[in-house]
Amino acid sequence: MDTITIIIGVVALIVGAVAGLFFGKSSLNTKAQYVVEDAKKTAENIIEKANVQAEAVRKEKHLQAKEKFLELKSQHDADIQSRERKMQETEKRTKDKENKLNDELSKAGKLEKDLERQVSDYNKKLEVVQKKQQDLEVATAQKVEMLEKISNYSAEEAKTELVESLKAEAKTKASAHVQSIMEEAQLNAKNEARKIIIQTIQRIGTEQAVENSVSVFNIESDEIKGRIIGREGRNIRALEAATGVEIIVDDTPEAILLSCFDPVRREIARLSLHRLVTDGRIHPARIEEVVEKTRKQIEEEIIEVGKRTIIDLGIHGLHPELVKVVGRMKFRSSYGQNLLQHSREVANIAATMAAELGLNVKLAKRAGLLHDIGKVPEQESELPHALLGMQWAEKYGENAEVINAIGAHHDEIEMTSLLSPIIQVADAISGARPGARRQVLESYIQRLKDLEAAALSFEGVSSAYAIQAGRELRVMVESGKVNDENAHQLSYDISEKIQNELTYPGQVRVTVIRETRSVNIAR
Repeated sequence: MDTITIIIGVVALIVGAVAGLFFGKSSLNTKAQYVVEDAKKTAENIIEKANVQAEAVRKEKHLQAKEKFLELKSQHDADIQSRERKMQETEKRTKDKENKLNDELSKAGKLEKDLERQVSDYNKKLEVVQKKQQDLEVATAQKVEMLEKISNYSAEEAKTELVESLKAEAKTKASAHVQSIMEEAQLNAKNEARKIIIQTIQRIGTEQAVENSVSVFNIESDEIKGRIIGREGRNIRALEAATGVEIIVDDTPEAILLSCFDPVRREIARLSLHRLVTDGRIHPARIEEVVEKTRKQIEEEIIEVGKRTIIDLGIHGLHPELVKVVGRMKFRSSYGQNLLQHSREVANIAATMAAELGLNVKLAKRAGLLHDIGKVPEQESELPHALLGMQWAEKYGENAEVINAIGAHHDEIEMTSLLSPIIQVADAISGARPGARRQVLESYIQRLKDLEAAALSFEGVSSAYAIQAGRELRVMVESGKVNDENAHQLSYDISEKIQNELTYPGQVRVTVIRETRSVNIAR
């Protein structure tokens, strides 16, 4: 307030000075006094108003502070009440638990007393039983002794003879029962399986593809052979080094042989030769350039073949690396059967079987197409192709059922879904149909010998003959050593041994033949 008074006084002096300039020195003091008095009155009014306003602000702030205090106090009281209520609830729960625990302890004490009483009763009953058992053993010993005197047999001798007779009778009845059950099950299973397989084969037409390890490149005249060989053999050596294929130039008219076990390399060499002969410029630098371009073209063709295959089969979402592997199968063969054609065939057969059985057709196609991807590795691997293919499928995020079907189609791992046996059966159908595969004569003969040897290893077998390309085994038995009932058991045992110890395509029927001949000569 003192500052405002000083400011007003200064303003009054300034006003007085200004007034003096206008009214002259004579009237300066009078008018200055009037101005000062007006200024003082104005200052007093301003001060009075400021005091009133300050008092109003003070009262308002005091009122607000009081309201805030009451609000905080109310909130604090509510918090205290809430805490007290929670403490009361906690104390109540604790008391309830304590009462419940006391009740359980009381019940446990009663149960313990009941248990002790039951144990005591049990011990008394056990003593009675033991005494009766001792009396029974004495009575049994007396009766056994009496029976031994009457029958002139000891107890062990009688027991042995009885066990042997019962064992022979039980074995005969069990064999007949097992044979009856198996015949009934096989009849039902064969009828249903035959129906599905026949329908599948009838609905699917297959092509026969035979691949060799040698390709023939035809030329227009024998003059081109010299240009391919080059001066001192430089051209042919450069071509063999670039392609990894052995090029055989002999006296065969208008033909050059390309020899390699890798069909992809043979195809690269064939196309490269065709381009070089067509262009006419054959020298080592040109050979390397053409081979590199051809190799890139084949890689692009492999990817295109893979994409076209999965589109034809209606398979979606296959990893690009698996698409490339599928394309490489076009240039591979297995037992003379084109691998891509075989995989497409297995996919269609598996899809048909899955549809007949009410399973997922898309997964069946997927597993059928991928089941042999382990046969086309870019680098050599020591794993079986089924396990290698299973690892690739797992690496590239395939379905668990597809992974198991790939790994189990040659029984390397245990089957965990119904899709796995379908892929195995479809693979066998595609590979075992007439003309599908070529088989080396020595391995074929060895398989027939192994079948006959498996049958001859059993007692009572006089001869065995593998017929129908090893799909049936006729077993002749000696009638004196093998009766009709044992013949059924023998056929079952031979089939089990073949199944567990030998490798064969499809299935093998075991037929046991027993006959009795009576021969007399009329003279």
